[in-house]
Amino acid sequence: MNRIAAALLSIQLIVVLLAVPVAIHIADVGRGAAWLAGGGIALLCVLGAATVRRGRPGYVLGTAAQVGSVAAGFVVPEMLILGGIFALLWFILLRIGPQVEREKAAREAAPPDPE
Repeated sequence: MNRIAAALLSIQLIVVLLAVPVAIHIADVGRGAAWLAGGGIALLCVLGAATVRRGRPGYVLGTAAQVGSVAAGFVVPEMLILGGIFALLWFILLRIGPQVEREKAAREAAPPDPE
C-alpha cells in the first residue's frame, strides 16, 4: 500500500506542477499566487510520498494534498476534475489498502499447500 500511495502522490506532483502554467495563462491567476499554491500542493505531495512508509504522517500529508488539489479547482476549473480524480483514487487506496495488506499477510503466513 505504501508503494502505491507514494506512486500516486508522485504522479499527482507532476500533474500539479503542469497545472501551474494553465492557471497562469488560462485562468488569469497571478504568477506568484499560482506558483505559491501549486508549490505548496507539490510540497505536500513530495513530503507525503517520502513519509508514507513511516506511517500516519505521510497519509495525513497525502490527504492534505488531495484537499489542496480539489480546492485549487475552485480557481482553475480543470483542477476540480483532476483533483477529484486523485482524491477519489486516494480515498479508494485508504479504504481498500489495509484490507489488501491483511489478506496478503494472511496468504504469506499460511503454510504452503502440499501437492
